[in-house]
Amino acid sequence: MTISTRRSPLSVDTLRDAVRGRVIGPDDPDYDAARTVMYGGSDRHPAAIVRVADTDDIARVIAIARESGLELAVRSGGHSASGQSICEGGIVIDVRDLTGLDIDVANRTAWAGSGLTTGEYSTAAAEHGLATGFGDTGSVGLGGLTTGGGVGYLGRKHGLTIDNLLAAEIVTADGQVLTADAEKHPDLFWAIRGGGGNFGVVTKFKFRLHDVSSFIGGILVLPATAETVAGFIAAAEAAPEELSTICNVMPCPPLPFVAEEHHGSIVIFGMLAWAGDIDEGQAALAPFRALATPLADMVRPSPYPEMFPPEDPDYHPTAVSRTMFMDHVDLPVAETIMRFLEASDASLRVAQLRVLGGAISRVPADATAYAHRASKIMVNVAAFYEGEADKPIREAWVAEFSAALNQGDSGAYVNFVGDEGEARVRAAYPGATWDRLARIKAEYDPDNVFRLNQNIPPATTAAGS
Repeated sequence: MTISTRRSPLSVDTLRDAVRGRVIGPDDPDYDAARTVMYGGSDRHPAAIVRVADTDDIARVIAIARESGLELAVRSGGHSASGQSICEGGIVIDVRDLTGLDIDVANRTAWAGSGLTTGEYSTAAAEHGLATGFGDTGSVGLGGLTTGGGVGYLGRKHGLTIDNLLAAEIVTADGQVLTADAEKHPDLFWAIRGGGGNFGVVTKFKFRLHDVSSFIGGILVLPATAETVAGFIAAAEAAPEELSTICNVMPCPPLPFVAEEHHGSIVIFGMLAWAGDIDEGQAALAPFRALATPLADMVRPSPYPEMFPPEDPDYHPTAVSRTMFMDHVDLPVAETIMRFLEASDASLRVAQLRVLGGAISRVPADATAYAHRASKIMVNVAAFYEGEADKPIREAWVAEFSAALNQGDSGAYVNFVGDEGEARVRAAYPGATWDRLARIKAEYDPDNVFRLNQNIPPATTAAGS
């Protein structure tokens, strides 16, 4: 079979001869499974998917893509909110086989392959009572999550994932294999800490690890009212930094541990994570339990990886969403949240609220490419849609809801931005952050080879646009 391109034909067999890893083409039986990503609604057909074995494979595939004119996508866990883990007609560099993990328990560091999922890494580290903070889903790949920032369960205590990144190995657009850290290629190291996949293919990360041998976590389900929503956020803001929370205000799923009479009603589906002394943690959790009689309380001392419950690999929801930052959630704001959620009939709709601050806010805004250190609350508004005819209805609801919540913070968290256009990418990288990223892009990827992402064009192109 021959892949047709604008510059020259490229056969899948030629690609197979060039790499050690496996090349999956449209004629292979597992092609459809290999091109499937987490979110539904994406049906792209790459010419070839290369499950790379090492940095040499990646360099060769980059060269082949450049020579042939084929578009290049990079996939780790396949959770790209904009669906750009897969391309149409191009080549996918799939790093899922780069799963090496070397944990240095004495020095509390780990070198981890970018194909590992956050759940796999966390489970292995927990055998030593250690963890690095990632997001909130165990099937997310380290590659995309880390380069976008990483806002998760240990954030207030230990910062973002990128705040615990010590070094990275990366293959750049010209095929060089570089190790970037605070001393070697410091601009590149700055850029990949929040700048996404714009600068190359990261093959492994060196992370700092933290003691989580004393940990409390789990799900707290409360009835949702304006008072309990505002109270939950107030309690999260007042809590010690050892506590990080996610407040999902949403219809209650048909969970076996929640009485059936509450299924479908609007609830607070709270995720609470305490990294510290158990007795102090129980005291810090008491204000949340006092907001209302819990419908379910699964919060208990447990191993940290239990924060990542099992997932259905066949679950591919179709959803529209909007990410933003807010300054406060008082009673009037909570009333707005409840009004919008109660007015919608989407099968699932949610306002997800994450109180930030703590260690996240103590990092200077210009220290990494994640510039939203002063933002207090991260919000993600989302609704599932059922088919293309339903999509515009849900998009309108999300747009109206997010506009009603807007408090003047125009920023966005890049890992939650979908296919929303350049203005939203710029919102993730305000002002001088965008300018610096564009200059670094011009140095390491002047031809914008890595453009299937929340793209930052090279400085010359950015100036021209």
